[in-house]
Amino acid sequence: MPPAPRPAPRSEATLARLTGLHPKLIDLSLGRVRRLLAALGHPERRLPPVVHVAGTNGKGSVIAFVQAIAEAAGLRAHVYTSPHLVRFNERIAVAGEVIGDDHLADILERCEAANDGAPITFFEITTAAAFIAFSRAPADLALIETGLGGRFDATNVIARPALCAITPISIDHRDFLGDTVAAIAREKAGILKPGVACVVARQEADAAAVIADRAAEIGAPIVRRDRDWRLDGRTYRDGDGTVELPPPGLAGRHQIDNAALAVACVRRLPGFDFTTADIAEGIRRVRWPARLQRLTTGKLADSLPEDWRLWLDGGHNPAAAAALAEVLEDWATEDRAGQDRAARPVYLVAGMLRNRDPAPFLAPLARFVAGARMVAIPGQESSLTADELAAAARLAGIDAEPAPDVGSAVRSLIDRAGGGSGDRAGGRPGGRILICGSLYLAGSVLAGL
Repeated sequence: MPPAPRPAPRSEATLARLTGLHPKLIDLSLGRVRRLLAALGHPERRLPPVVHVAGTNGKGSVIAFVQAIAEAAGLRAHVYTSPHLVRFNERIAVAGEVIGDDHLADILERCEAANDGAPITFFEITTAAAFIAFSRAPADLALIETGLGGRFDATNVIARPALCAITPISIDHRDFLGDTVAAIAREKAGILKPGVACVVARQEADAAAVIADRAAEIGAPIVRRDRDWRLDGRTYRDGDGTVELPPPGLAGRHQIDNAALAVACVRRLPGFDFTTADIAEGIRRVRWPARLQRLTTGKLADSLPEDWRLWLDGGHNPAAAAALAEVLEDWATEDRAGQDRAARPVYLVAGMLRNRDPAPFLAPLARFVAGARMVAIPGQESSLTADELAAAARLAGIDAEPAPDVGSAVRSLIDRAGGGSGDRAGGRPGGRILICGSLYLAGSVLAGL
């Protein structure tokens, strides 16, 4: 007889109940989470030194680099990020370890009881749960990523973090943050605190001006790229000297920038002294799933012909597409400079949520893509349909067709290319397939590995 299915973790039932507490109207506010944290005895006041990170793209990667550098130095870090890819537990790492189901269920139920049925968003109540978990366990640092914006983000209840950081800001979440980069920057700059240094990535001029004005208004020293620190190739420079950055454990030109921002953070973090060896080791061994991750195991990878490659990325906005376009350009350059007589053709499998405009995401990729298959994101009612996304891709100049699921899409693209491995002797290398467009799509792929 087959083994009986394992019962669902207790935390899943609690998480499902918590979604029902969502207020009928979305108003970005700290009032609800502050009320709950007061009822819980203010766990947010009992955390180790906090690094609070806001921005549009790269927040999670920067936190992953800082965590890896800290661990290379023998330190332990609590980590709070969102969204998760496969299981909610991924959002909360206690002293570097993903929280266990029983522990998660216990703190969620405590939050649920303290909230007593009052309206509260899912992110607000689960942020409170993370703070409880972090307040109970010893660690040297707490690395906290904002969920949406900054000023009214539930994580912005930390009165005095040790350090803040702002990654590059671009257009995203227009419904909540505004239609211009300047408006969005005002929300992100809301994490700044008087007297707390904020390390700032390179920004568009409007965003940089907004951040500088807010910093001057409240007396927050800002540490700006190209003024207080810079990156030349892989050489990081600041007033204390230079650090040669090794090739990062995360793929893509943009990850060099994220690594450098993390270096600027650890070199400005008060009370800590990271060596260049710590920094180099952390950058080399960093891991962050679904950020240009090469898939080499699982059913999808096993279905590829010899000499084909499969990549997964959760990017979903124009800035992420620009970073991906750089990667595709680099792949083509590397192929032509190496043993391949021609660049490996690149094919897309993409799915996107309905609240994203697919055109600005797909357009930068069009000139690098030989063909695409579009899918609906499994389990997401707000997903664009495969037909809708295929039509948008064709308007962006991509030869695209709908597919019923990712597996079918991959098989269809292989068939389109001739159904087998590349003819290396004849100068036709195998292809690359890039799955992209949504972290939710990426999560569904990883869940199936």
